[in-house]
Amino acid sequence: MFLRDKMSATIVQPAPPMEKQTTVGNYFVSNYPPFSFWKPELADEVLAAMERPPKPNTPLGVYLHIPFCRKRCHFCYFKVYTDKDSTAIRGYIDAALKEMALYAGKPVIGGRKASFVYFGGGTPSYLSVDQLKYLTDGMKKLISWEGVEEVTFECEPGTLTCHKLAAIREMGVTRLSLGVENFDDHILEINGRAHHSKEIARAYHYARELGFPQINIDLIAGMVEETDANWKECVRKTIEMSPDSVTIYQMEIPYNTGIYKEMKAAGKLVAPVADWEVKRAWVAYAFGELEKAGYTVGSAYTAVKSKEKTKFVYRDRLWAGADLLGLGVASFGHIQGTHYQNQHDFETYVKAIHEGKLPVFRALTPTEDERLIREFVLQLKLGQVSCDYFQKKFGVDVRVRFAEPLRTLHDWGFGEVEGDKVKLNRDGLLQVDRLLHEFFLPEHKNARYA
Repeated sequence: MFLRDKMSATIVQPAPPMEKQTTVGNYFVSNYPPFSFWKPELADEVLAAMERPPKPNTPLGVYLHIPFCRKRCHFCYFKVYTDKDSTAIRGYIDAALKEMALYAGKPVIGGRKASFVYFGGGTPSYLSVDQLKYLTDGMKKLISWEGVEEVTFECEPGTLTCHKLAAIREMGVTRLSLGVENFDDHILEINGRAHHSKEIARAYHYARELGFPQINIDLIAGMVEETDANWKECVRKTIEMSPDSVTIYQMEIPYNTGIYKEMKAAGKLVAPVADWEVKRAWVAYAFGELEKAGYTVGSAYTAVKSKEKTKFVYRDRLWAGADLLGLGVASFGHIQGTHYQNQHDFETYVKAIHEGKLPVFRALTPTEDERLIREFVLQLKLGQVSCDYFQKKFGVDVRVRFAEPLRTLHDWGFGEVEGDKVKLNRDGLLQVDRLLHEFFLPEHKNARYA
């Protein structure tokens, strides 16, 4: 029940109009408070957190950013390099292992084992088999993977051979994430993707033969020149392949993308991609078709074939406040309640490691209330949250703490409170990232996100 008698006396405000055109800026909410509030002068806070023993029962994750790619996609906003040779790559791997060794010697680690490991990019599968073995063997010596719940590895299909996939499986990867994005060669090319459609089918076939426990396919709704017919065909092909899970993201255009640079040079304010209404309709269509095929929608971006067998441990642990060692250039981490990001320049990052320093660029330690907001908004992306979880962890009834924004979501027709659960309907889930700002503190609502 959502305080209906009190609400009946209030004036119901209609939802603000849905954004139409896609303009520059960050849409996807990946953390809170916004990254623009993280400061270099607060970096010492994470260094101090390293010197404290871990809090009991806190899972430890490891994220390693592999910043190398064959090409830079026009919509990419991550730190990537396409000009590094094998010597530079080996130097980077050595630096990442040295960084991990620095962490491993800190009290916050204290012999802890990794609960989950994530290789992101860039393109982790850009590395050679020898480089991958050298890297992962070194990582396991520093922080044990014994009993690890999940090891995720992002791949660009065109970089995969049967030999490399076998090595990836042997190193312990449990979730292989294929960055398909689209199945049409023209759309892949015009958006700057390095792979082609034939490479998708080949890589998927090899991966299935090798028995990866979970194969995930990534799609992007709203790529340049994507059409309704193309999108429906992408959904059809995805269902035909029958992956264990599917992730779908709606195209956004952050400031550091190639598309934005072209927009700026041409004096344009609107990106040459589908508008938000179309993108949400496409995701709604995909979810509907996936559900017809037996999948279950598990978040604003994911559908899984089997809820019992298919998990997203990295996501769920991180959204519940797990510790995360962020390794590599520009990577993000979270230790003992403090968020941090590494140096975002290749040479600066490597230089800091060679000097025996942790390469932290900026940090922020949220207040208890900000920690509550962070976990609430991130978990709301799952479509529902448990009020009892927050009562036990923070001693706060979120139905009272967030009474105003919850009433707003109800009035707009996007969600309800039903007993212990705050629930979003499908319309709310499809635009959850814009709705989350209703739960932000006033000082964070209109600030630049990143």
